[in-house]
Amino acid sequence: MDMTEVTCIGQALVDCITRGIRKEDAPKKIHRAESITLSIGGDAVNEATVLARLGHRVKLVCGLGQDLAGQLILDHVEKNGIDGSAIEISPKRATPVANLLVNEDGSRISCNDQAALLGDYAPDVSVVKGTRIISLASLFRAPFDRSGHVIRLVKAAKENGCLVCADTKLPTFRQIRLEDIAEILPMIDYIFPNDAEAAWFTGCSDYDAMAAAFLDAGVRNVIIKAGSDGCYVYGDDEHFHMKALPVRAIDGTGAGDNFVAGFLSGLLRDFSLADCCHYGTVCAAACVQHAGAGGGVKSRAEADMLAATF
Repeated sequence: MDMTEVTCIGQALVDCITRGIRKEDAPKKIHRAESITLSIGGDAVNEATVLARLGHRVKLVCGLGQDLAGQLILDHVEKNGIDGSAIEISPKRATPVANLLVNEDGSRISCNDQAALLGDYAPDVSVVKGTRIISLASLFRAPFDRSGHVIRLVKAAKENGCLVCADTKLPTFRQIRLEDIAEILPMIDYIFPNDAEAAWFTGCSDYDAMAAAFLDAGVRNVIIKAGSDGCYVYGDDEHFHMKALPVRAIDGTGAGDNFVAGFLSGLLRDFSLADCCHYGTVCAAACVQHAGAGGGVKSRAEADMLAATF
């Protein structure tokens, strides 16, 4: 069997996305909306979906409940050709469902309940075997909101010769700090906080200072996602700003995950750091033009064509 190219570990959930809420001229206690849709979401499944559509061999590692939301995710995984053999299903937990309210400019706010804690779920360290890249797709949220889980998995990944990437998240319930995982930060090859996350975890207010905090802690490469402002990149020997593509955004849900997936695809194809960022930017641009995290990227041929256009 061919080696798995990327193993995405983290959250998988169902998003309930409400766009264009309008209260005016409505009867009391009734709100109108442009649309309300259900979409498969969560950082790990978003990354895995895009990577699979880009033609990569990808495994999803997550914890689900034995419920309707969990079955929707399993159906999505099978439909998209993602290896779901390491998904752990338990009747003792509920699959997370998130409410997302999307504004006209594509920005959004989310509401999460305690199902996002995933009960006692912890990915087994054996999932790192036989894969080129380990993506901690939900660093600082369950299951990576417990320092022991993070440290054990990253150490095992490095012992198995994996490249380690981490996409960060703002905490919801449990909170751990950079200091709590200090011993494994030098083992992270690429970290992808957005600007709000970078500010939260470092306590800094400008991009240079945010990146310096991660680099001083030992992380090799820092890519700060800045939404419509593109990304700010701090590598071993490189520092640059890459602009976002000029597209009309209708929903920013999953844009950061699409960026990371595109970036990882570039790594697998031996792209330069700048070309990895460009390909990630292309995938993010495809995402924000559709509702939900998985509506943009359809195939590698389509993404390659868009990358060549811009």
